[in-house]
Amino acid sequence: TMNVREEFLPYAQPSLTHRELEEVLEAVRSLWWSRGEKCQRFEEEFAQKVGARYAVSMNSCTAALEVALCAYGVSPGDEVITTPMTFCSTANVALHLGARPIFCDIDPQTGLIDPAGIEPLITDKTRAILPVHYGGQPCDLKEIYAIADKNGLVVIEDAAHAAGAFYHGEPIGNCRDAAAFSFYATKNLATGEGGMLTTNDPEVAEKARVLSLHGMDKNAYNRYQEGGSHLYDVVYPGYKFNMGELAAALGLAQLERLDQMQATRRRYATLYEEGFASIPGIKTLRQLPERENAWHLFVIQVDPREFGMDREGLIRFLTGKKIGTSVHFKPVHTMTYYEEHLPQNPVPLPHAEAFYQTIISLPLYPSMGEEDVQYVIESVREASQLDAK
Repeated sequence: TMNVREEFLPYAQPSLTHRELEEVLEAVRSLWWSRGEKCQRFEEEFAQKVGARYAVSMNSCTAALEVALCAYGVSPGDEVITTPMTFCSTANVALHLGARPIFCDIDPQTGLIDPAGIEPLITDKTRAILPVHYGGQPCDLKEIYAIADKNGLVVIEDAAHAAGAFYHGEPIGNCRDAAAFSFYATKNLATGEGGMLTTNDPEVAEKARVLSLHGMDKNAYNRYQEGGSHLYDVVYPGYKFNMGELAAALGLAQLERLDQMQATRRRYATLYEEGFASIPGIKTLRQLPERENAWHLFVIQVDPREFGMDREGLIRFLTGKKIGTSVHFKPVHTMTYYEEHLPQNPVPLPHAEAFYQTIISLPLYPSMGEEDVQYVIESVREASQLDAK
């Protein structure tokens, strides 16, 4: 057996350098802490990075998703088709707007929404498709957009995991309708709390700006600055969803370093894939052609028969080895609120339910070292050999 490491290897950790500290200090010293010049710069630079015409910064990806659905007119009685293999917020935002999330099953090899399952779920109430780029791997956008076109639906991409991902050479974020990104503390580009809505539609961008700041018109943004005016109007009962300067300061520094951080993630993901290839009972997710995974998550699947231990057993074993893990995700439709308050989903979701029973997310982030990656691989290997002894 290997020695157990001294220090706990956390499941996720943001990457901090002097650049983040400089930007934040500058923002703090400016005494302008709400939405200001850094937010604006972060929006412009992020839009440029992902090839979108517009980006609107928010205080979360959840906010960006809700604003996107709202901007496209999703309202009470509508239906939104999404995946159960996601964080609850993807479905919650539909409920906030009085719409109903309809779940489409996944491809069990990737965890991504299965486009073949979408069309049978479309009714005259369907307004939007909300696919999730699970773990950072872009889903089958060509197929999804074709279905949307045929049925006059809008596609809101949940790109919470996908900053730095590409589909057929195009960055995720340069989308037909809208995409929503997360900058939560564990994400590839982290601002603590934060999110971004990207779109190529000037009307949607303008609506998103108004919605995310109480529904105030554009005169309100600088109402406390010199030359600003108290004469603003409220054109919609909007939200308090905007980003602040300190988060944007972190975002600007992280954005400068994104390519370099992504390169490290890709390198570690490759090491993981190579390492697990020789361990019986451990499968990594299938990587689809023509796309570049952002590697927000590194997910393995445990086959208890071949591996000799089930998922929970392996999680406990890794905890004993001081390795943090997580599970993404418990399918949304199995959560208490959804089971109790939502009518039964129109189709069963066997793939999502089975997938959930087998998955573990392992540590993957730029501030860990190559030796940490090897330690995780060797720990999983050791677990697989336990019953052989």
